[in-house]
Amino acid sequence: MSAITQGNRRRTFNNLVNNPVLEDYSLRYAPSSYRKWSPWAVCLSGIGGVAAMASYAIGGSLAIEYGVTNALLGILVTSLISFLTSTPIAFQIAKYNIDMDLLTRGAGFGYLGSTLTSLIYSTFTLIFFALEGAIMAQAITDFFHIPIWVSYLICGIVIIPLVLYGMTVLTKFQKFTQLIWIALLVLAIVGLIVRNPSSIHQWAHFAGQSSSGEGFSPLMFGLVGGVCLSGIAQIGEQADYLRFMPDRTEKNQRTWAWAVVIGGPGFALIGIIQMLIGTFLASYVSSVAGPAEADVPMTMFHYAFRAIFGNPYLGLVMATLLVVLSQLKINVSNAYSGSLSWSNFFSRTLHRHPGRVVWLLFQVAVGVLIMELGVFETIDRILGFYSNVAVAWIGAIVADIVINKRILKLSPPYIEFKRAHLYNFNPVGFGSMIIASVASIIAYFGVFGPVLQAYSPFLSLLLAMVLAPTIAVITKGKYYLARTSPMESWFERSGVVTCSVCKNPFESHDIAFCPFHGGPICSLCCSLESSCHDACKVSRAAVIPDDEPGSYGAYSP
Repeated sequence: MSAITQGNRRRTFNNLVNNPVLEDYSLRYAPSSYRKWSPWAVCLSGIGGVAAMASYAIGGSLAIEYGVTNALLGILVTSLISFLTSTPIAFQIAKYNIDMDLLTRGAGFGYLGSTLTSLIYSTFTLIFFALEGAIMAQAITDFFHIPIWVSYLICGIVIIPLVLYGMTVLTKFQKFTQLIWIALLVLAIVGLIVRNPSSIHQWAHFAGQSSSGEGFSPLMFGLVGGVCLSGIAQIGEQADYLRFMPDRTEKNQRTWAWAVVIGGPGFALIGIIQMLIGTFLASYVSSVAGPAEADVPMTMFHYAFRAIFGNPYLGLVMATLLVVLSQLKINVSNAYSGSLSWSNFFSRTLHRHPGRVVWLLFQVAVGVLIMELGVFETIDRILGFYSNVAVAWIGAIVADIVINKRILKLSPPYIEFKRAHLYNFNPVGFGSMIIASVASIIAYFGVFGPVLQAYSPFLSLLLAMVLAPTIAVITKGKYYLARTSPMESWFERSGVVTCSVCKNPFESHDIAFCPFHGGPICSLCCSLESSCHDACKVSRAAVIPDDEPGSYGAYSP
């Protein structure tokens, strides 16, 4: 636990925080000294976490409930929306080497305003950690015939050592498992089509339990879109990897850009393939075993491999291997991102930071509890509701990056994430997200009729993207920066600066001047300070020294 020693006011951290490999710069700018991976290594780690079996389950569930036609159109449209909205976010993350929470602060939400989005994102990682874990547990139970609650515990505990050391281990794990995972997946799909060519025809005409038969239904299309748009927040998990991209140079700029696109918004394109495969497998399983468990990934791949090899036991072995490997690849990302988002949330609400590892254990414990309570049966309703809030958050950020920064120029052209420079709340992003979320949730419960009920997430996205620039114009961009300081310009020329509170050296991007402590302060010490009462923002004239930059030599490392 962090603490300040009385007298010299030095803040000390426990070993979990002081160890950069364990901590993985969970609340900070990722310094260039730590970002030693190549663009493709970072990209591979990002797309390695998109191996989710939940995508197949969601695709299968949508096909069974709404028919393949509505499912396919809904998946394609919403995946395109996810790709377009995620692209500007991915490039900002990779350029400024910050996580989703720090980006949200500087993209119209303010220092405390982004706390709510950290909670929203933490919930996203928890929902999917529990969902993916439940899928893996079902596979383990089917193969080893052990109680499902034991499998839930196994699926939680096995994730901890893989995520404990952050990117240092995650990059190696994703690289090692990637080819095996792809080979098993291709074998399952191509092998099934070769063995059973009629499965393609069955898929194309699969109506599921849809009352519209094989035809298109606007309402069902909207309902499919609502479920699929919940995945728009996946860019947050991609951001947790993209923040470790190396600096962009003339030599690597083309590779850098492609790696950002594939490792960032590329998740939406991969998601299209996965959900389409889910609809295909669900149609096949429904034809040979009925629709009861046709959207369960373990059942899907068991029947696929069974058709390929003609041996039920071998099919079970191959399906178990594919499902467990896929779920390990995605749930290390869910656990890792959850540990970061909980760190961000609690550091600002409690002004304490015991370390990312503590919040990793918290994420796993709560995730296992949710598994035990059961999440699989209500997945469509959970995601349909959640998407209203997630879409509003992402829409507000994208509108700020694309419209407010580049077109209106009312938002700073860079991402300012330091508490010392931000208002606690910025009505541009925070206000637009709240209004859009409330309006879309009301629509989701049918108050505005069945059409807006089905299209409530689309309404949320539209409102957020319209309201963000509208509020920026009304407020004239007043609430983006609480102060600026010429001292930070001197810090940047200094390269590395020693924090006057914890006495540790940090790159200048992570440093601000603190009048309360009378010297430079790192972003984490600034976030954890509860006694300053934002003295640096009370009066700009009073807290920003007027001396020449050369007079700040006492604050150099």
